[in-house]
Amino acid sequence: MALAAKLPYNHPYAGGFPGLGSQPLPTDSDCLTYLAAVAAADGAGVETGVAMAVDTFFRDTKAAGVFDALKACCILCGARTITGALVPLAGDAPTAQGGWASGDYSRTDGLEGDGNALYLDSNRAGDDDPQNDCHLSVYVTQVSTLGSDQISNRISEVADGYRTISLNAQDGDTFFRCSSNNPGTIAGTPTGFLGASRNSASEFIAGHSEANETVSVASIGPASTNVRVFNRISTDSFSDAKIAFYSIGSSLGSNPADGLADLDTAVTNLITAIGEAL
Repeated sequence: MALAAKLPYNHPYAGGFPGLGSQPLPTDSDCLTYLAAVAAADGAGVETGVAMAVDTFFRDTKAAGVFDALKACCILCGARTITGALVPLAGDAPTAQGGWASGDYSRTDGLEGDGNALYLDSNRAGDDDPQNDCHLSVYVTQVSTLGSDQISNRISEVADGYRTISLNAQDGDTFFRCSSNNPGTIAGTPTGFLGASRNSASEFIAGHSEANETVSVASIGPASTNVRVFNRISTDSFSDAKIAFYSIGSSLGSNPADGLADLDTAVTNLITAIGEAL
């Protein structure tokens, strides 16, 4: 990789050195605002290659029409420090619970839970998004060894509409809830993008990097509990996965299957490009 790509994106020579060529710099205004906030938290700007990966993500999600659905969102990798990684791309910053430390963070793989006490409170309530207009997603770089919730606001098996992506350790399936109590189930617990999106009272779309399905489960009024990452509203379902991205918000467009696929592509490209830049 060219030396200039390793320079902070806001370095005077980040765009290239006179006589030695040039390279693109981020220009999306929302991206620049986000990168400046990350730089303030980190004490230095991220490398130009990382910044361009983020700029491309902003551009691609806007072009696909899914950017505005991201109401609470963090890129949990790329930043120089765990503090920078918790700067929100959209919505409120998450609150780190349980004593997170620098060793729990990888710039390429994201945050790693401990399966015991560590989690993020997204500070976005389950009913901040309408019953039939919602989504949630995570990007997992290392699968949890535990039966656990990767992102969830579920308390228990009661008649509330929860938003959940969880791992069933017994049979190795992934469970999805989107304003529902009964889950949709997809075989396998892969790494990569996992998400669910609903814009209908009768069904929602669930999927991960290996499969998607239409889940014919009627919606239920959403629970008001905050959505957590690495845990649900409980003390018995902590995850020890590595997670590099999460989003919570409204439905991913009028065709949730297409919107889920578009977000999957954008997030996967983002995490891949950050890894290549570092």
